Parts: sequence; C-alpha cells; structure tokens
Amino acid sequence: MRLDRLALERRQVWIYVAGIAAGLAAGSTTPGMGSIAELLLWPVLALLLFATFLQVPLLHLISASRDLRFVGVALLGNFVLMPLIVWAMVSLLPGDPAIRLGVLLVLLVPCTDWFISFTQLAGGDVPRAVAVTPVNLVLQLLLLPLYLFLMAREEVTGLVTLNVVAPALLIVAVPLIAAAVTQRWVDARPGRLVVRDRWAWAPVPLLASVVFLVATAQVDTVLGALDVLPMVVPVFVAFLLAAALTAKALAASFSLPPQQARTLAFGLGTRNSFVVLPLALSLPEGFEVAAVVIVAQTLVELLGMIVFLRLIPVVFRTGPRAAGGR
Repeated sequence: MRLDRLALERRQVWIYVAGIAAGLAAGSTTPGMGSIAELLLWPVLALLLFATFLQVPLLHLISASRDLRFVGVALLGNFVLMPLIVWAMVSLLPGDPAIRLGVLLVLLVPCTDWFISFTQLAGGDVPRAVAVTPVNLVLQLLLLPLYLFLMAREEVTGLVTLNVVAPALLIVAVPLIAAAVTQRWVDARPGRLVVRDRWAWAPVPLLASVVFLVATAQVDTVLGALDVLPMVVPVFVAFLLAAALTAKALAASFSLPPQQARTLAFGLGTRNSFVVLPLALSLPEGFEVAAVVIVAQTLVELLGMIVFLRLIPVVFRTGPRAAGGR
C-alpha cells in the first residue's frame, strides 16, 4: 500500500498537468464555471494544507535537535544560502512586481511534505527528513515576512494590508491548528494511526483539484500569462541546479554521509508552494500572475525531481564505508 502511494507520487506531475488542462478547458467552455471554481478553491486548499500539515510531526520539534550537525546544515542551506541565491536570481527578472513577488514567495520557503517522499525514493535519510520538517515549517512562517521586507520592499509596500494578509493567514492557520490537534488525538492511541495513513494519500488528488480550480477560475489570467513562462521557467531550473550544487558543497564542507547529503539535496530543491499560494491568491487586482508563477514552479519542480531521482543517488553514492560513517 505504501509502495502504491509512492508510485502515485512518482506520477503526480502528469496528474497536475491533466488537472490544469481540464481546468482551462472547463473555464473556457462553461459559462459561470469560473465563479463556482473560485468558491470551491478555498475549502479545497484548506483541506490540502490540513493533509500536508498532518504528515509533518508538529508535536515533535524537540526531536529534530538531536542531530545538531545535520539540522544546522539544513537550516544554513534553506534559510541563509538559498534565500541569497534567490535574491540574486530575482534581480535578473523583469521589473513586473507580480512576477518578482510570485518568484520570491515560492522560492523562499522550503518544502515540508513531498520532499520526504522523494528522499525515500532516492535512498536518503528519511528519519532526518521527518525530523527537520517541523523546524522548516515554523521558521519559514516566521522568516518569510522578513525576507519579503528585505528583498521586495518596493513590491510589498502598500500591498500587504490586513485585507490581503488576514484571509491568507486564516487559510494557513486553521488547517495548521487542526492538524496539530488531530496529531495529538492520533498519538493518544496506536489504533488511530490509520487515520494519518489514510490522509497521506490525500495531497496528490487534493493538489490536482487545486490546480484544476485555479486554472478554471483564472483561465484568462493563465492564458494571458503564457508569455511569462519563458521568463520564470529558466529561473526555476537554475534554482534546482543551484540547490544541487549547494547541497554538494555543504555535504563536502560538513562531511555529511551520502544518505544525509541526498536528504539535504531534496530539502534544498523542493519548495512549499502550498503555504504561499493562499497569499498569492489573496493579492489585489493586477497581481493574479503571482499565483500562475507559483503553479508553474510546482510543475517545473516536480519535473526536476524526476531528474533528481536519477542524479542525486549518483552524485552521493552509498557504500560500505559511507554506511559505516553514519
């Protein structure tokens, strides 16, 4: 059953492409479908976030500190080095604030969900991946406003108002609290673990539903933003390459074993588009492209993970000596 879910996650990019295509077709051919999709988008997105947060060990933050070296390297990469790389990349983009803000939003926050699945598929260190995820989640929620203030002051000045931030915070905070409460309820009795296991299947179909609804509700924006893709796709590809090189440099500098190095590579290469999508969708008129940029990054990232699954195990080879080094 577990292998079946991982097989589904291997093919998720094609499921999302199909969802986008179906959404564009529905929005283009069915009058009134866009308004219905817009109403459904928020509750489906909330369910997606709940399913995602439920897989993150929110109540076990302390356990992440047991391996200070790996956690420290992961935090250095995710919250110092990669943000600096993103800042440099964004400076090369056109001056359109919606494009720049969309790229910053999606590339500044590390993934807390499917990077664990990809780590497992690539033979990485899954326990350490699980341990670092709640730290990643807490720090990104705290640091994202600071990053945006430093890197996109002109874009966000006068833009981030209570009307914009409140719905986005609500759509993230409610599933986060619900997931924490559910985790405590699940942990109280071993027999309830099946609840979390069943929800582990939900992110792929729920994200497919989200991209379908986004494409349906924003069909004109999506089609009108196709000329944006040649600008942002090379940035997303360059980010993946930079993540792999940064992981290689950090692993060598701190003498990480191959399995931990693989985990680091996937941790640096994957981003948390689920968390920032509500903020992008809450932006005022004229910034609709930001959400399209985030969806585009998700697809590029997933295609990139297919390459990572072949490349990263070769770059960080395991062997008798490497295994003994752990």
